[in-house]
Amino acid sequence: MDNKKLFVGNLPWSLNNDSLREMFAQFGEIVEAIVITDRMSGRSKGFGFVTFANEESAKKAIEQMSEFEIEGRKLVVNVARPREASRNGGFRPNR
Repeated sequence: MDNKKLFVGNLPWSLNNDSLREMFAQFGEIVEAIVITDRMSGRSKGFGFVTFANEESAKKAIEQMSEFEIEGRKLVVNVARPREASRNGGFRPNR
C-alpha cells in the first residue's frame, strides 16, 4: 500500500492545484498535488490528493493538517485508499 499518497477532503471551493501544493510543501517534497474537479463544470469537488516523495513527509502532513481550518472549513487528511474497481467497467446505462 502506498502511504505517500494522501486524501485531502473538505477543501474550500476556491482552492486550486497550486494552492494545495503550497499548503503542503512545508512537510517535504511533493510529487503531485491535484484538486478533483467536475468534468462538466470544471468546479472543485471539494477534495484532492497530495503525493509526497516519502512516507515520513506524508505522516507529518497527516499529523499537522488533519482538522486544520482554512476558510472556515476543517480539513480531513488521511492516507488515500485505492479506488475500488467497478464491476461493470465504469459503464452506466441510461435508466
